[in-house]
Amino acid sequence: MDRHVRPSRIVDVLGEIDADVIALQEVLSIEGDKREADQVRFIAEELRYNCAFGQTRPLKGGRYGNVILSRFPIRAQRNYDISTLGREPRGCLRTDIQVDGATLHVFNVHLGTSFYEHRAQARRLFNGQIVNNGELTGPRIVMGDFNEWLRGGVSRVLKSHLSWADTHKHLGRSRTYPGVLPLFLLDHIYFDTAFTLERLHLHKRRKTLIASDHLPLVADLRL
Repeated sequence: MDRHVRPSRIVDVLGEIDADVIALQEVLSIEGDKREADQVRFIAEELRYNCAFGQTRPLKGGRYGNVILSRFPIRAQRNYDISTLGREPRGCLRTDIQVDGATLHVFNVHLGTSFYEHRAQARRLFNGQIVNNGELTGPRIVMGDFNEWLRGGVSRVLKSHLSWADTHKHLGRSRTYPGVLPLFLLDHIYFDTAFTLERLHLHKRRKTLIASDHLPLVADLRL
């Protein structure tokens, strides 16, 4: 919000949240002399997390996309192109995470901003190749920025396949964007019925409001 890009602030916020698995969108990785320019590596190393990166497009001489951080081992990863012709490239990053002998499939999603675009992308997630891929046997979590300004087709598609971390039930009228004065609920967490949602909250701190234009949405899930 102060027009400064400072990955160290993101590290501070994520350190306060202290989550086991984290999904980040709009992360830029520029390799070179300046350590913080490679945001992916910097954030992962500072927090001492395992890391997976899914590039959606090149930007400023680097790579730009989605990141999943995990305290648990990441056994495999795959990046899916869910872009719509004529629109900004978009992606879905999947990681297969080893948790106490089980494999957890985590999907980090960043959908497009137009009405028809994100509806089509939501349907594509469940076409049998991505979230509903028959080769996946473990429980699934799908989370990220869905860019649905008003509840509609995207929410219906996700809820028809997975349970929703119900923000209205747990947070009242809380929204996630923009952080200083939240008006819209763009960020969501969906999960298989193998999980029990024990708590859902927004991480609101002064530094959080400055570091990002989205409020972090945090769910405590028990497998």
